[in-house]
Amino acid sequence: MPTTPTTPVNPFVALTVPTALATPTASGAPAFADAPTAPPVPTAPPVPTAPPVPTAPPVPAAPLLPTVTPPAPAPAPPLPSGPGTPVGPGTPTGPAPRRIWPRSFADRLTAPLPGLRGLARFAREGALRPRPEGLRDIPLLPFAPGPLPRADAGTVAVTWAGHASWVVRIGGLTVLTDPVWSRRILGTPARVTPVGVAWDALPPVDAVVISHNHYDHLDAATLRRLPRHTPVLVPAGLGRWFRARRFTRVSELDWWEATAIGGVRFDFVPAHHWSKRTLFDTCRSLWGGWVLTDADGRRLYFAGDTGYGHWFSRIGRRYPGIDLALLPIGAYDPRWWLRDVHCDPEEAVRAAQDLGARRMAPMHWATFVLSAEPVLEPLTRVRAAWRRAGLPRENLWDLPIGASRVLAG
Repeated sequence: MPTTPTTPVNPFVALTVPTALATPTASGAPAFADAPTAPPVPTAPPVPTAPPVPTAPPVPAAPLLPTVTPPAPAPAPPLPSGPGTPVGPGTPTGPAPRRIWPRSFADRLTAPLPGLRGLARFAREGALRPRPEGLRDIPLLPFAPGPLPRADAGTVAVTWAGHASWVVRIGGLTVLTDPVWSRRILGTPARVTPVGVAWDALPPVDAVVISHNHYDHLDAATLRRLPRHTPVLVPAGLGRWFRARRFTRVSELDWWEATAIGGVRFDFVPAHHWSKRTLFDTCRSLWGGWVLTDADGRRLYFAGDTGYGHWFSRIGRRYPGIDLALLPIGAYDPRWWLRDVHCDPEEAVRAAQDLGARRMAPMHWATFVLSAEPVLEPLTRVRAAWRRAGLPRENLWDLPIGASRVLAG
């Protein structure tokens, strides 16, 4: 049964934590504030119409301009099995050279981080958690665990374990997103709802995708439960954290790069967020979301943690035909403090439309009390926003924690 949190809440979990863990350090391409570091990944190799002319060297493709993002055909072709090889123009296969990441990714921020004046205002107003009346609905938070659906290579199914943790079945794989199975995480009160899927009920995990290194998305205690040969796909700069914990199949990707496992393509895409895990590693690793595409072209977008902004329309143009978008709707109040890093429910619906997604599944609410909005408000607001947008009710997958949905067709 849900329980009421009993310790203070810190809505920026990673902002003030003093505990120093293994700090991810650099080990890629130079960073740019508003542009990918590489041209878009081609979705199919070009078919030559004539033998190459030996006396004329090929002309390299021009880099993608910051304001131009040409759409890529869908579906993306399956890539070679096995993570670890980012896919870039001209080198779709073969071992990747050792990459030296920038010391900081702060130039990728789309909004400045809070300064001393903002921190002082936040401390003065003390809006750390909902008022008592906003906590009274904790027993009403939706929790309906059930068995995982049967899945094969032709099935796309999702099960919400809580917060940003999903069990995704796609292309015959079982993929975990930002797995947090712990009852409590650093700087945050205990879960107000249980985990929706028992760890022992999981099938063998074929891959894990991580959006960024904040404690409510990168949980060391949960990851220790995984075999160390489990493939993990992580943002640039975060690989060392995993290798220090003896994970042997770690793929670090920059924005707009991709790799594949078993015929499922994983593209790492931008987000409006940031990273921090200790007092000394602000923006030392990247942050973002993931687009998963199976061999039949079915596409799922996992946003991770993000505010609203221009990246959604760019992702939608580059990866058309997104069948399901997993989008955050919680941890948004006070708005002046959290607007740049967390979507509110109305912005999440707008993001789904910008993406061109056919369906949306809300997440990042009903699990940890991270901010000041009443605990049930994200659900009521996202339903109202979906209705106002005139979107089909059946395409809003507002699942209880522990529930599943299978993508037909």
